[in-house]
Amino acid sequence: MTTVDTAQNRATIGDELLPSDQKVELAMIEEKMADPDVEGQPGQFVSNRKWQFSDLYKRSDMINFYREALEKYGNDEALTPEMDRAVRRKIDMIVLPCLGICYLFYYVDKTTLSYAAIFGIKDHKIGLGLSGSKYSWLSSIFYFGWLAWSIPSNLIMQKVPFVSYLSINIMLWGVFLMAQAAAKNFAELAVLRVLSGAFESIADPAFMLITTMWYKSSEQPSRISAWYAFNGVGVGAGGLIGYGIGHIKGSLASWRYEFLIVGAVCSAWALALIILIPNTHASAWWLTREERLIAVARIRHNQTGTTDRTWKMDQIRECLTDVKTWLFFFIGFLGAIPNGGISNFSTLVIQGLGFDRLHTSLLGLPQGALVVIWIAAGAILNSKLPPNNRTTVCMLFMLPTIAGTLGFLLAPTNAYVGRLICFYLTGSYQTSFVICLSLITSNTAGQTKKMLTNAMIWFGSCIGSIASPFFYKAEQAPTYKEGIGSMLASNILEALCFLALRIYLKRLNRQRESQRQEEAPAINETAFADLTDKQNLNFHYVY
Repeated sequence: MTTVDTAQNRATIGDELLPSDQKVELAMIEEKMADPDVEGQPGQFVSNRKWQFSDLYKRSDMINFYREALEKYGNDEALTPEMDRAVRRKIDMIVLPCLGICYLFYYVDKTTLSYAAIFGIKDHKIGLGLSGSKYSWLSSIFYFGWLAWSIPSNLIMQKVPFVSYLSINIMLWGVFLMAQAAAKNFAELAVLRVLSGAFESIADPAFMLITTMWYKSSEQPSRISAWYAFNGVGVGAGGLIGYGIGHIKGSLASWRYEFLIVGAVCSAWALALIILIPNTHASAWWLTREERLIAVARIRHNQTGTTDRTWKMDQIRECLTDVKTWLFFFIGFLGAIPNGGISNFSTLVIQGLGFDRLHTSLLGLPQGALVVIWIAAGAILNSKLPPNNRTTVCMLFMLPTIAGTLGFLLAPTNAYVGRLICFYLTGSYQTSFVICLSLITSNTAGQTKKMLTNAMIWFGSCIGSIASPFFYKAEQAPTYKEGIGSMLASNILEALCFLALRIYLKRLNRQRESQRQEEAPAINETAFADLTDKQNLNFHYVY
């Protein structure tokens, strides 16, 4: 790529990153930047320049930063493996722990109601008297807020500094969780659950976007697995928190302390997140300036573009007419049927096996540990297999879940240990879901399309989570046969979706190879252009 000096010599990347109606303004800016009286040189990112005009200046500054990254490190000779690994280690040390802790809180927040159930929230004396289907409604109504706000929230995230937006939402999770401790009846708690669901709807899409921003396509399965594994840590942490709260002898009922303590810690963590995770590569204070340039250049082969705050209707249309978008949607829906039940009813299922409240809390520890082991095993296996075996790993890890569900259904009701082991086996499906998330981040390009596709799998997950609790009927306690049966059916259908996705992505690659026989642009020209995966001839699908 040639050096960029003036508006007349702009590289393709600049034109792609800005909306068409701002190109003239960008030309004026670049001429201004060429003035020797202005600090810094054209094509460079000047971190100490004091901008006095519009945000467009900041936008052009970011374009120049990406250009310089490609000019300096846009080929394999300039960016050596040693430099790449050094920057990746720094990213891993900051980004992965932060996302992992976020996911821990994310899971603990969602399961707080489950632990509140064993500490009396359903009781008429110390709780809210949740008789009949009221508890199931509280489990589901959380996702009504999520459903209503998930897509608008993703569209807002494209328009604003998205990590800051995520942090604000996390703080509000905590606030509304603490407020649930003050609920006096079912109606008040239901309203607070809806609000909590709305503000939590941004979490997973934001985590996926952060992963795409910092990691190569080949690195994404292991990194998503790393932060998603904190889901299992959250299961264990929820058990420990529940056990500790069970010993509190205060003026409030134990279940109220559950909401207060978890919500307070969650809000405090949001303040740390906004400091640690930057909104852009250029503002990563824990990297040197050269390392920031390398962080950009190292992901150029992803061909998934970069941050663009313009909603593009052509990308919206492509997203909604893309077959894989709907396969991801159904995978999200089917994966949520078992997940919604486990999140809200796992403690009741375990308690139904004959354990008391405190031991039920502690038995969440091995369940959480197994989730971490399943996810780690999936990430390791995926890294050892030849490329394009992610869907194979997904299908493989559905098998223990199917076997465990069958065993739980068929084992005698007095085989407590055997049924508990079978219940623990059902956690392997989370490995398949994690690897599926990396299929989304690696196979979707174009900023608007990425936002909507990320939202669609969680949109499907939300609908599944609304339906799931109603399979666990109070009159079927403690076996919940219909609920466990819904897990079995969903797991089988989810495995078939992974097979369909593999076939479809292989077909897209065959079509792309025939298109590449025509003249395709250079890789660096499309690396950070806001093109979709279907528009970009340099894009290669991973399956």
